Amino acid sequence: MATPLDKKISALAEKYTPLAREILAECIRIPADYVDKSPAEGGDPRCGLSNHEYPRIKYMMDMIIKHGAVEKPEDVCFDGFGNLSWVVEDKEDSTPRDKKKVVYFDGHTDTVNALRPAWREKIGGIDCYDGLIDPKHIDRKFLESQLGYLPPDSEFNHCIFGRGSADQLAGVVGEIIASKIMLELKAEGALRGVIVRCYGTVAEEDNDGGGPMYVVRKELPGAGADKIPDCVIHTEGTGCSELGALGIYRGQRGRMQIEVDVIGKSCHGSMPWMGVNPLEFGSNIIKEARERYEKGIGFKDDPFLGKGTRVASDARLATPSDCAVPERFTFRFDRRLTAGESPKEAVADVESFESVKAARAAGCTVTVSVPRYTDPSWKGTPPDNDQIYMSWVTPEDHPVIKAAVESYKRVITPVIPASHKETKEAIKREPRVARWIFSTDGVGYPIPVSDTSIAVTPAKKWVTTGEYKHPAMFGFGAGYEQNTHKIGEWVDEREIQHAIALYSRFPSLFAEIDPPQ
Repeated sequence: MATPLDKKISALAEKYTPLAREILAECIRIPADYVDKSPAEGGDPRCGLSNHEYPRIKYMMDMIIKHGAVEKPEDVCFDGFGNLSWVVEDKEDSTPRDKKKVVYFDGHTDTVNALRPAWREKIGGIDCYDGLIDPKHIDRKFLESQLGYLPPDSEFNHCIFGRGSADQLAGVVGEIIASKIMLELKAEGALRGVIVRCYGTVAEEDNDGGGPMYVVRKELPGAGADKIPDCVIHTEGTGCSELGALGIYRGQRGRMQIEVDVIGKSCHGSMPWMGVNPLEFGSNIIKEARERYEKGIGFKDDPFLGKGTRVASDARLATPSDCAVPERFTFRFDRRLTAGESPKEAVADVESFESVKAARAAGCTVTVSVPRYTDPSWKGTPPDNDQIYMSWVTPEDHPVIKAAVESYKRVITPVIPASHKETKEAIKREPRVARWIFSTDGVGYPIPVSDTSIAVTPAKKWVTTGEYKHPAMFGFGAGYEQNTHKIGEWVDEREIQHAIALYSRFPSLFAEIDPPQ
């Protein structure tokens, strides 16, 4: 049964949805002020992408202060990596600070390349930054061919179109509005027993979990209980075009990059016998990788997270000309790691290929390795991490998942009429617990089980997945997985409303369900 607090949260989430929409639309639009200007004119053709987020997150910071999502301006800052960070807490709450539940909200603020000309050329009336500009001139057939789900025209008034709408600026905007609501309702207990730390992270698209990695590796070692999370809520989109919007996702596969560098011997193309062709030998490695993947050789299958996968995802050729045997062929595999798979084993699997042995026997130098991500953040801080991002799973019976499910039932189920049409894409009246297919910032939180640098007490109830441990985590956010990174990306404001409601209700309910020990 919904309590007075539940009802007030639901009402405020609805009241502030227009504000959320306004802030989100501006977050999407901001790069348009920079991408067509040269650096000398104050422009940045990569504005909004990984390591180029500053104009957007400065605007977010301003909105956090302006709209009361923090009690005082000093409660919001940019950390040493460049993540936007803010904290809300009821200072009059009698719960000892070291006993309060620490709840992190996490969402990334960068996007993938907008591809603006393609939006206008292929869709017509929708711009990647300005959104819906001409509803009468939209190539709906093209949109339907690109997206996992597209609502009927009659519901376009609920949609916010643009790059980053679903992946995942709506999530960070939801954090802002939820912070505002929790502060407004702190007298009613919305922040009782908790410290809420919110993040708008940077460089996730290029380096999954890079922002959280900074927090975990630089800020949590030696930190007190009031900083170490009991729970992390990822605000990445949890909609599925086949299963419905707004799932509660309690896990995801990890991923890694495997780079194969094949160095041969260059020569004139008219005398190929004088050289050793790394392109041809490297292509055989890619071919064998595909064949082994199709047969399931070298992959595990987890009943919840699904199978590990591998796909050739990038290639670079060093050659004197198109009439020469190349000197070097370097390519990468995107390797998705399910539970029980290790990066070491994944690299060893590629090393074992017969095609790798054949290339070496022919005179090629073949190196199989994990590349490092070294691009500095907008603040100039290099992450310098191996491109390994581990899987994570939170058990369904963990108090965090129980609280997430109960929060949904308290603030979402009651506002969805029983007569609501249950299409496959729709928001469900009852919570749907599942897992992501793609990656999120969640991969930045796991640390080796043997790592004792962070003072994680048993009361924190961290979870072990394979050889790694991590805070209990779940995802909940507006947007469909199948629509991300697509031309025509969009998000539904009604999903944002419900996400805000759950974000606002979860923290104190979690503290109530799993009280301090």
